[in-house]
Amino acid sequence: MKTSKQARRDGKELFRSTFVNGVMDEARVRKAIDALLTQKPRGYVDIVSHLQRLVRLEVARRSAKVESATELSAQEQSAIQGNLTKRYGQGLNISFTHNPALIGSANQSWERCL
Repeated sequence: MKTSKQARRDGKELFRSTFVNGVMDEARVRKAIDALLTQKPRGYVDIVSHLQRLVRLEVARRSAKVESATELSAQEQSAIQGNLTKRYGQGLNISFTHNPALIGSANQSWERCL
């Protein structure tokens, strides 16, 4: 079923009201959804659905996964986190993972070419 224009507008307005200093506040999102489910205005299911979609997109937009071939020290992680925060602003969800497969040995790469 298609979401009505009014439901999208209302969902977007609610979504905008959840931001504090340019960062989405999870507590405000919960309050907005609770208020919607309590009041049950016309088309509230579509409004909640659109609000959830916007929240999901915002969380994905504010997430960063840093993957490295070697284990990063705490100092390196904080430097990367500082640079990302400086560039993209507060409220980033940054995860660091170690993946040794990012750098293969020279023998492995040559064997694949043959």
